[in-house]
This record gives sequence, C-alpha cells and structure tokens, in this order.
Amino acid sequence: MTAEVLEQYRQKIQSELDKVVDFWLKHSHDKQYGGFFTCLGKDGKVYDDLKYVWLQGRQVWMYSRLYRTMERYRRPEILEAAKLGGAFLQKFARDETSSCPDKCAFCLTRDGRAVKVQRTIFSECFYVMAMDELSRITHDKEMQADAERMMDQLINWVRFDSSGLGRPKLPGDRPVNSMAVPMMLLCLVDQLTEGRTEVEKLTELSAWCVEQILQHIQRDGKAILENVTLDGKELPGCQGRLQNPGHALEAGWFLLRYAHAKGDAQLQTIAVEKFMDVPFNTGWDTQHGGLFYFLDVDGHCPTQLEWNMKLWWPHCEALIAYLMAYSYRKEPRLLDQFKQIYDYTFSHFSDEEHGEWFGYLSRQGDVVLDFKGGPFKGFFHVPRCLYMCEKLLDGLLEGQVSSS
Repeated sequence: MTAEVLEQYRQKIQSELDKVVDFWLKHSHDKQYGGFFTCLGKDGKVYDDLKYVWLQGRQVWMYSRLYRTMERYRRPEILEAAKLGGAFLQKFARDETSSCPDKCAFCLTRDGRAVKVQRTIFSECFYVMAMDELSRITHDKEMQADAERMMDQLINWVRFDSSGLGRPKLPGDRPVNSMAVPMMLLCLVDQLTEGRTEVEKLTELSAWCVEQILQHIQRDGKAILENVTLDGKELPGCQGRLQNPGHALEAGWFLLRYAHAKGDAQLQTIAVEKFMDVPFNTGWDTQHGGLFYFLDVDGHCPTQLEWNMKLWWPHCEALIAYLMAYSYRKEPRLLDQFKQIYDYTFSHFSDEEHGEWFGYLSRQGDVVLDFKGGPFKGFFHVPRCLYMCEKLLDGLLEGQVSSS
C-alpha cells in the first residue's frame, strides 16, 4: 500500500515539475540581452524587466542541475539557457562601483547595468552555486575556478573581514548570528564538494556552519530562533523573539543531509526533532492549515506585516524536509507529516490554469498576489522542491522493489 501511495506522489510531482519547467522556458528567457525575466504575471507575461542577480543565479543552477542529473531534461534548449544565463551573470553580476571586485549587484537593468546593491552575501552565494553547477556540465575549469574564488571571498566576509560588504559599523548595532548565513554556506559546501575529494578548508567550514546553526536551538529545545548572539544567547526585543518556520525546516534538511553523509545519528535526530518537528508543530495553522511565515516565540504579534500569510517557499522546504527524513528513517509519522503538507500545498499554491505556483496567500488560503515571479520568487524553490522530492521518491520506490 505504501508503494502505491508513493507512486501516486511521484507521478503528481513529476507532472508538476514538467509544467513548472515549461512555464519558465516559455516565458522567462530574454532573447535580446540574455539572462532571464523573473517578474512574471499569473499567465507568464513580463510586467517588469529588472533582473535580480540572486534569481539569475538560481535559475542557472536549476537548469544546470536538471540537465546534469535527470535524463528527460537533457535537452538542448535547457543547456543553451543555462549557458546564456551563466554568460550574463559573469559579464554583469559584479558591481563595478564597489571597492571590492567580487561584490555583486542585487538588481540590474534588462541590459545588465547595476540598479541596487545589498550589503549582504546572498547574490554572491547564488553566483557560486550557478557557476559551479554550470561548470559541471560545460567542463569549464575557469568557470569552476571563478566559483571557488567567490567562495573564498564569502568565507572572508563572513568569518574574518566584512568591510568589503560596505556596511558601516554603527555603535548601537550589535553583532548577530543570523541563521540564514551559516545555513547558506553549508549549502555551498555541499555544492562545491559533491563528487569531489573533500577540500580541508571546506570540511572545517561545514563543521563551523553546523555549530552556528545549532546555536539557534533555544528555550530548552522548544524553539528555533532566527537570530541569536554570536555566543548563542537570546537577543532582546522583536529581533531576538523571531521564529521563521520555513527557514528552520530548510536548515533541518541541510543538517539532515550533512549528518546522513557523515553517519552522525545524533545530529540526524537533532535535525528531525528540533529543526523539523519544533517549527512544524509551532508554525502550522491549526485553524486554516498551512505554515505561518513568522511567529514571535512569546506570543506577541510579529512586526512583519506579512507574518500570518502562507508563502510558497516554507511549504516547499517542509515537503523536502519530511520526505527526506522519511527516506532516511522510515518512520510512518514522518510520511504522515509529508502528506499533511502535500495536501495543503498542492490544493492551494498550484495553478492548474496557467501553470507554476502562486506564491502569496492570505491566512485563509486565498491568493493575495497572483504573479508567478517577482524580486523574491523565481525559478528555484518550487522546481528544487519538486526535483528533490521526485529523486527521493525514486529512491524509496527502488528500495521497495529491491527488497520485495
């Protein structure tokens, strides 16, 4: 019976992934200037031609990963799109006005001129992912070296000298361990080391990232807080009380995959029981279903105006997290959790008429913003989720066949 259910999930997810890929192939490619349009309406119509560097990088990575690892996507148009997107990034992503040669812009005009720079590391992180994954299918050693050089710069910014980011040190601004930073670096280590002999500096970095992420377990293990002090203590005020269920779940599957590769059973348990079960149990809306975007650990109303909305990406991360946990541990309750998230996600976000997913729902589950792509939603969370879930289901079903 379980095999039959898993096969039903696989067929639905496979079909949904094909629709999502087709939507972006059809609507997002800029054939004049290169790169991708990411501000797409519900029917795929471009409503703004600004190009966001982190979304360009994500799309290059996603096309490249699909082409490299899934036979049905080994198609010329996907390879060509990845190459053209990578060329656009390499030519225009870096901010020429910055004193640091590797600082990337956040937003570009259609023809590649910088519009906005953020003093964070995330444009650069997705540049690394894009260049490394694309180099794996083009066998371009210089492109791989470009990714590794940018990774070195990221490590320096995060751990040693952040001055290149252009953020002035203000007297009232205390240093913070934001969970997004170590979990993103852990993701990059996984990317750069896949199938390669481990690099010592990256092995040490991954251990540091895990240590930093684990500091976010607070309140005697009953809460995962988004921001803590550098020594792992609670911060005062709204910043310190903030919970982001989607981020915690994403960190959970990052940790779980790392722990599984290392054979660390204790860390696997922490990943599931603390970074999945805690945010899921506290973040699930028992009245209307779905995961809240933000919560306050003490029950105050979060200051983020969208706190009670239901967004696409936390549900994507939850699907990956619980299906991965089930694939490793085979505990029925983990599959039950996956089913609960699956039923809500596919009945609320997926657009049967035009394809792709809506991203922003009200607490009650109604579509509030009907565009399919914007400054923060591109060709990444939805296809990555569907791709990973399909791969996990392949492994589960193959395991059942081989053991029968």
